[in-house]
Amino acid sequence: MRIAVKICGLNDAAALLAALEAGADYAGFVFYPPSPRALTPIEAARLLALLPEAAPLRRVGLFVRPRLEEIAATLEVVRLDILQLYETPAALRAEIRDRFGLPVWQAVGVADSADLPSRLEAADALLLDAKPPPGADRPGGHARSFPWRILRGWAPPGPWVLAGGLTPENVAAAIAESGASSVDVSSGVESAPGRKDPLLIHRFVEAVRRAETEAGAS
Repeated sequence: MRIAVKICGLNDAAALLAALEAGADYAGFVFYPPSPRALTPIEAARLLALLPEAAPLRRVGLFVRPRLEEIAATLEVVRLDILQLYETPAALRAEIRDRFGLPVWQAVGVADSADLPSRLEAADALLLDAKPPPGADRPGGHARSFPWRILRGWAPPGPWVLAGGLTPENVAAAIAESGASSVDVSSGVESAPGRKDPLLIHRFVEAVRRAETEAGAS
């Protein structure tokens, strides 16, 4: 089984090209100013213009409590393939899907098994992230994880992505414990908050590919 890899919070050319060269599947761009990884739609468009036309990276835009006008203005400037939404009610997610015709990933904060969703509501996939610490100014990107083992007893209602505190050192264990078929990393491939390290991006993807090989051999 091939495990899909998303590198989130890309905001410079070296990191974006490293994600492409390493063989990542998704490139994530944060359109939420409190994040140290945030960039503007214009900045994202300029970065993506550096990619070859046939680059296989799918473009994911991350939004927190977005207004329809905010998403519309972003899509006028930069082409996205997927919308990843935090703290967005189901009714608004449904409206966003209908208006823009793009797949929606519903981000869910998880601390224990009680937080795991039992159904998909106006979303095409779930992204399971660790709940932020008290008083945090953003819902994700805090280098926190949750107990991956709780996912083994969960019946997912649809496709899902594992996020939260993943690094090149722990992603193999996370995959083995959770059974994830897609993983998302941001702070785990940074040398400082908001500064992606191309070498760590390569190491992360390599660790995922090794985990695939080991799972296939077992």
